[in-house]
Amino acid sequence: MAVLQINATPDGPRLHASPGALAPALRQGLESTGPIVIMIHGYKFDPTNRQTCPHRHILSLSPKRDCVKAVSWPRGLGFSGQAANEGLAIGFGWSARGTIWGAYGRAAQAGRALAELIGMIARLAPDRPVHLLAHSLGARVALTALPHVTTAGVGRVILLSGADYGQTAREALQSPAGNNAEIINVTSRENDLFDFLLERLVTPPTHGDWTLAHGMPQAANTLTLQLDHRETLRVLRGAGFEIAPPGGRVCHWSSYIRQGVFPLYRALLRQPDNLPLVQLRAALPKGCDPRWSRIWPTGWTAPEGAMARPQTPL
Repeated sequence: MAVLQINATPDGPRLHASPGALAPALRQGLESTGPIVIMIHGYKFDPTNRQTCPHRHILSLSPKRDCVKAVSWPRGLGFSGQAANEGLAIGFGWSARGTIWGAYGRAAQAGRALAELIGMIARLAPDRPVHLLAHSLGARVALTALPHVTTAGVGRVILLSGADYGQTAREALQSPAGNNAEIINVTSRENDLFDFLLERLVTPPTHGDWTLAHGMPQAANTLTLQLDHRETLRVLRGAGFEIAPPGGRVCHWSSYIRQGVFPLYRALLRQPDNLPLVQLRAALPKGCDPRWSRIWPTGWTAPEGAMARPQTPL
């Protein structure tokens, strides 16, 4: 079993498209040694709708939709079902359709179901950490789950263009699970427009708060990695990760469709000891480019109310 499909429901985590019990399926999936990675999609997916089901798209070994964004996350992370020691990938679906306000609220509800799932895994495999990979509003699902996780079993959390605020991350980090986990915040100035829109549409939990691209708390167990920063790409290339430069000024999906990003994520999750955060922090640039630095060429003026955020140390 390479990929186990699970959804968040009002009654907690449940198998996707199956009336079967979740625990036996989890137990079977955990027979494969290796990493346990839960993959969490973002906005506009809904596992109850065949046309927008994430289990047929990015969370599938063989995405059914023919579009540039239909990149198989499990294959990118090294799951194929061909090796006994490749571990278990879990595609975690939740209702992310409708308005941004409705999806933002449901993301927190899905976080509770995710916490319950992590607790089930901890009881079945107490010595194996659970890693998370989440995009967009999926980052909110991951972060809101951490305060409800009662074990220390969360390993690394990779957030891709996270659609949430720094306060949510601060609350997660104050929890035992969040304090124990390592959180890697992958950003890009290609996502600035989406960050700006979220800040204008969804009221921040704390007045003046910023999205994760500029509001990720600095801690010993956090790292912000700007994927369109030239020096960052140079450092990663020197470490053997040849990541393509960004293809445009605006893209919400660059963090998982860019050529070369998945070998990096795979290494971060499968060989975490080879890429410790302290080593990455020492090698990478000490700050991020300011907001709009990719969208607005030199000499242009950003729109009123869209001031650039000061650089954020890693």
